Amino acid sequence: WNVIATMRNPDKENDLVHLKNVTLLPLDVTDPKQIKKTVTEAIGTHPIDVVFNNAGYGLMGALEALSDEQIIKELNTNLLGVIRVTKAFIPHFRERKAGVFISTTSMGGLLAFPLHSIYHAAKFGVQGWSEGMSYELGLHNIRIKTVAPGAVATDFLGRSLEKSLHPAYQELEEKLFAMTESMMSKGAPAERIAEVVYEAATDDKDQITYIATDDAKAAYERRLEIGAEASRMEIRKQILGN
Repeated sequence: WNVIATMRNPDKENDLVHLKNVTLLPLDVTDPKQIKKTVTEAIGTHPIDVVFNNAGYGLMGALEALSDEQIIKELNTNLLGVIRVTKAFIPHFRERKAGVFISTTSMGGLLAFPLHSIYHAAKFGVQGWSEGMSYELGLHNIRIKTVAPGAVATDFLGRSLEKSLHPAYQELEEKLFAMTESMMSKGAPAERIAEVVYEAATDDKDQITYIATDDAKAAYERRLEIGAEASRMEIRKQILGN
Protein backbone atom coordinates (compact mmCIF):
# COMPACT_ATOMS: atom_id res chain seq x y z
CA TRP A 1 0.00 0.00 0.00
CA ASN A 2 1.00 3.61 -0.62
CA VAL A 3 -0.18 5.56 2.42
CA ILE A 4 -0.89 9.27 2.69
CA ALA A 5 -0.90 10.05 6.40
CA THR A 6 -2.37 13.38 7.44
CA MET A 7 -2.00 15.20 10.74
CA ARG A 8 -2.08 18.75 12.04
CA ASN A 9 1.70 18.96 12.44
CA PRO A 10 3.51 16.48 10.17
CA ASP A 11 6.82 18.23 10.85
CA LYS A 12 6.65 16.83 14.40
CA GLU A 13 6.22 13.20 13.27
CA ASN A 14 9.37 11.15 13.87
CA ASP A 15 8.36 7.60 12.91
CA LEU A 16 6.26 7.64 9.74
CA VAL A 17 8.68 9.98 8.02
CA HIS A 18 11.16 7.11 7.67
CA LEU A 19 8.78 4.80 5.78
CA LYS A 20 9.27 4.90 2.01
CA ASN A 21 5.65 4.16 1.14
CA VAL A 22 4.25 6.90 3.41
CA THR A 23 3.65 10.51 2.38
CA LEU A 24 2.91 13.02 5.13
CA LEU A 25 0.52 15.92 4.52
CA PRO A 26 -0.86 18.56 6.89
CA LEU A 27 -4.55 18.39 7.74
CA ASP A 28 -6.73 19.98 10.37
CA VAL A 29 -10.19 18.47 9.87
CA THR A 30 -11.79 21.57 11.38
CA ASP A 31 -10.36 23.75 8.57
CA PRO A 32 -12.45 23.43 5.35
CA LYS A 33 -9.89 25.32 3.23
CA GLN A 34 -7.06 23.04 4.30
CA ILE A 35 -9.22 19.96 3.70
CA LYS A 36 -9.79 21.03 0.09
CA LYS A 37 -6.08 21.76 -0.45
CA THR A 38 -4.87 18.53 1.14
CA VAL A 39 -7.41 16.33 -0.65
CA THR A 40 -6.38 17.83 -3.99
CA GLU A 41 -2.72 17.20 -3.19
CA ALA A 42 -3.42 13.64 -2.02
CA ILE A 43 -5.33 12.75 -5.20
CA GLY A 44 -2.49 14.21 -7.24
CA THR A 45 0.01 12.00 -5.41
CA HIS A 46 -1.74 8.62 -5.81
CA PRO A 47 -5.14 7.31 -6.86
CA ILE A 48 -7.03 6.86 -3.59
CA ASP A 49 -8.70 3.53 -2.78
CA VAL A 50 -9.49 3.96 0.93
CA VAL A 51 -10.06 7.03 3.12
CA PHE A 52 -9.73 6.39 6.85
CA ASN A 53 -11.18 9.09 9.11
CA ASN A 54 -9.40 8.72 12.44
CA ALA A 55 -9.08 12.21 13.94
CA GLY A 56 -10.52 12.26 17.44
CA TYR A 57 -11.12 14.42 20.50
CA GLY A 58 -12.67 13.08 23.69
CA LEU A 59 -14.75 15.24 26.00
CA MET A 60 -15.98 14.10 29.42
CA GLY A 61 -18.13 16.07 31.80
CA ALA A 62 -21.67 17.04 32.68
CA LEU A 63 -23.26 19.26 30.05
CA GLU A 64 -23.43 22.10 32.60
CA ALA A 65 -19.64 21.95 32.91
CA LEU A 66 -18.91 22.24 29.20
CA SER A 67 -18.22 25.51 27.42
CA ASP A 68 -19.66 26.30 24.02
CA GLU A 69 -16.11 26.21 22.66
CA GLN A 70 -15.61 22.66 23.94
CA ILE A 71 -18.90 21.49 22.47
CA ILE A 72 -18.10 23.03 19.08
CA LYS A 73 -14.60 21.52 19.10
CA GLU A 74 -16.00 18.07 19.84
CA LEU A 75 -18.60 18.18 17.08
CA ASN A 76 -16.22 19.87 14.64
CA THR A 77 -13.53 17.22 15.08
CA ASN A 78 -15.50 14.02 15.57
CA LEU A 79 -18.52 14.64 13.33
CA LEU A 80 -18.19 17.58 10.96
CA GLY A 81 -14.55 16.77 10.20
CA VAL A 82 -15.54 13.27 9.09
CA ILE A 83 -18.35 14.66 6.94
CA ARG A 84 -16.15 17.33 5.34
CA VAL A 85 -13.27 14.98 4.48
CA THR A 86 -15.64 12.36 3.09
CA LYS A 87 -17.49 14.90 0.98
CA ALA A 88 -14.22 16.16 -0.49
CA PHE A 89 -13.22 12.68 -1.69
CA ILE A 90 -16.59 11.56 -3.08
CA PRO A 91 -16.07 12.99 -6.61
CA HIS A 92 -12.76 11.09 -6.91
CA PHE A 93 -14.37 7.81 -5.85
CA ARG A 94 -17.42 8.43 -8.02
CA GLU A 95 -15.26 8.96 -11.11
CA ARG A 96 -13.38 5.74 -10.36
CA LYS A 97 -16.62 3.88 -9.50
CA ALA A 98 -14.86 2.43 -6.48
CA GLY A 99 -13.61 3.35 -3.03
CA VAL A 100 -14.07 2.75 0.67
CA PHE A 101 -14.64 5.29 3.44
CA ILE A 102 -13.86 4.08 6.96
CA SER A 103 -14.47 6.14 10.09
CA THR A 104 -13.44 5.36 13.64
CA THR A 105 -16.52 5.61 15.79
CA SER A 106 -16.62 3.99 19.22
CA MET A 107 -18.57 1.75 21.51
CA GLY A 108 -19.89 5.20 22.43
CA GLY A 109 -21.56 5.38 19.02
CA LEU A 110 -23.63 2.30 19.81
CA LEU A 111 -24.61 2.87 23.46
CA ALA A 112 -24.29 5.71 25.94
CA PHE A 113 -22.75 6.37 29.36
CA PRO A 114 -22.99 9.27 31.84
CA LEU A 115 -20.83 12.40 31.38
CA HIS A 116 -20.18 11.69 27.69
CA SER A 117 -23.26 13.33 26.14
CA ILE A 118 -21.51 15.45 23.50
CA TYR A 119 -19.04 12.69 22.65
CA HIS A 120 -22.03 10.40 22.12
CA ALA A 121 -23.76 13.06 20.02
CA ALA A 122 -20.76 13.03 17.68
CA LYS A 123 -20.21 9.27 17.58
CA PHE A 124 -23.89 8.35 17.26
CA GLY A 125 -23.98 11.03 14.58
CA VAL A 126 -21.19 9.41 12.55
CA GLN A 127 -22.87 6.02 12.89
CA GLY A 128 -26.26 7.22 11.68
CA TRP A 129 -24.74 9.44 9.01
CA SER A 130 -22.71 6.50 7.67
CA GLU A 131 -25.82 4.35 7.38
CA GLY A 132 -27.63 7.14 5.57
CA MET A 133 -24.69 7.74 3.24
CA SER A 134 -24.48 4.05 2.34
CA TYR A 135 -27.55 4.40 0.11
CA GLU A 136 -26.30 7.26 -2.04
CA LEU A 137 -22.70 6.05 -2.17
CA GLY A 138 -23.86 2.55 -3.08
CA LEU A 139 -25.21 3.93 -6.35
CA HIS A 140 -21.58 4.47 -7.40
CA ASN A 141 -20.08 1.26 -5.98
CA ILE A 142 -18.60 3.14 -3.01
CA ARG A 143 -18.58 1.54 0.44
CA ILE A 144 -18.81 3.40 3.75
CA LYS A 145 -17.92 1.68 7.02
CA THR A 146 -17.35 2.36 10.71
CA VAL A 147 -14.92 0.72 13.11
CA ALA A 148 -16.16 0.82 16.70
CA PRO A 149 -13.58 0.01 19.39
CA GLY A 150 -14.07 -0.02 23.12
CA ALA A 151 -11.06 0.47 25.36
CA VAL A 152 -7.74 0.62 23.50
CA ALA A 153 -4.28 0.71 25.02
CA THR A 154 -3.22 4.14 23.75
CA ASP A 155 -2.48 7.49 25.39
CA PHE A 156 -6.02 8.71 24.59
CA LEU A 157 -6.71 9.67 28.22
CA GLY A 158 -3.68 11.91 28.35
CA ARG A 159 -3.38 13.24 24.81
CA SER A 160 -6.89 13.42 23.37
CA LEU A 161 -9.28 13.52 26.32
CA GLU A 162 -10.48 16.69 28.00
CA LYS A 163 -12.37 16.60 31.30
CA SER A 164 -14.59 19.33 32.73
CA LEU A 165 -15.76 19.28 36.34
CA HIS A 166 -18.90 20.59 38.05
CA PRO A 167 -19.52 20.43 41.82
CA ALA A 168 -23.10 19.21 41.36
CA TYR A 169 -21.76 16.01 39.76
CA GLN A 170 -18.60 15.45 41.82
CA GLU A 171 -19.47 11.99 43.14
CA LEU A 172 -20.39 10.72 39.67
CA GLU A 173 -17.29 12.32 38.14
CA GLU A 174 -14.95 10.63 40.61
CA LYS A 175 -16.59 7.25 40.13
CA LEU A 176 -16.79 7.39 36.35
CA PHE A 177 -13.31 8.81 35.82
CA ALA A 178 -11.88 5.99 37.95
CA MET A 179 -13.89 3.41 36.00
CA THR A 180 -12.69 4.87 32.72
CA GLU A 181 -9.04 4.80 33.76
CA SER A 182 -9.37 1.18 34.91
CA MET A 183 -11.08 0.17 31.67
CA MET A 184 -8.50 1.89 29.48
CA SER A 185 -5.61 0.31 31.39
CA LYS A 186 -6.95 -3.09 30.29
CA GLY A 187 -7.60 -1.98 26.72
CA ALA A 188 -6.97 -3.97 23.58
CA PRO A 189 -3.69 -3.36 21.74
CA ALA A 190 -3.88 -0.80 18.95
CA GLU A 191 -2.71 -3.49 16.52
CA ARG A 192 -6.03 -5.28 17.03
CA ILE A 193 -7.91 -2.21 15.86
CA ALA A 194 -5.58 -1.93 12.86
CA GLU A 195 -6.46 -5.51 11.90
CA VAL A 196 -10.16 -4.68 11.92
CA VAL A 197 -9.56 -1.52 9.87
CA TYR A 198 -7.65 -3.60 7.31
CA GLU A 199 -10.49 -6.14 7.24
CA ALA A 200 -13.02 -3.38 6.60
CA ALA A 201 -10.83 -1.91 3.86
CA THR A 202 -10.30 -5.16 1.97
CA ASP A 203 -13.20 -7.58 2.53
CA ASP A 204 -15.48 -5.99 -0.11
CA LYS A 205 -18.50 -6.64 2.11
CA ASP A 206 -21.63 -4.52 2.04
CA GLN A 207 -21.34 -4.09 5.81
CA ILE A 208 -21.28 -0.82 7.73
CA THR A 209 -20.33 -1.59 11.34
CA TYR A 210 -17.21 -3.46 12.50
CA ILE A 211 -16.99 -3.79 16.28
CA ALA A 212 -13.31 -3.98 17.09
CA THR A 213 -12.81 -5.08 20.71
CA ASP A 214 -14.23 -7.76 22.97
CA ASP A 215 -15.61 -5.28 25.52
CA ALA A 216 -17.46 -3.35 22.82
CA LYS A 217 -18.85 -6.57 21.32
CA ALA A 218 -20.08 -7.79 24.71
CA ALA A 219 -21.71 -4.47 25.59
CA TYR A 220 -23.43 -4.11 22.22
CA GLU A 221 -24.61 -7.73 22.14
CA ARG A 222 -26.09 -7.23 25.61
CA ARG A 223 -27.93 -4.13 24.38
CA LEU A 224 -29.35 -6.07 21.43
CA GLU A 225 -30.30 -8.97 23.70
CA ILE A 226 -32.32 -7.01 26.24
CA GLY A 227 -33.28 -3.93 24.22
CA ALA A 228 -32.22 -0.29 24.35
CA GLU A 229 -34.34 0.79 27.34
CA ALA A 230 -33.40 -2.19 29.51
CA SER A 231 -29.76 -1.65 28.56
CA ARG A 232 -29.95 1.99 29.62
CA MET A 233 -31.44 1.04 32.98
CA GLU A 234 -28.82 -1.66 33.48
CA ILE A 235 -25.97 0.77 32.81
CA ARG A 236 -27.57 3.31 35.15
CA LYS A 237 -27.75 0.72 37.93
CA GLN A 238 -24.13 -0.36 37.37
CA ILE A 239 -22.78 3.18 37.49
CA LEU A 240 -25.27 5.16 39.56
CA GLY A 241 -26.52 2.33 41.73
CA ASN A 242 -30.22 3.01 41.19
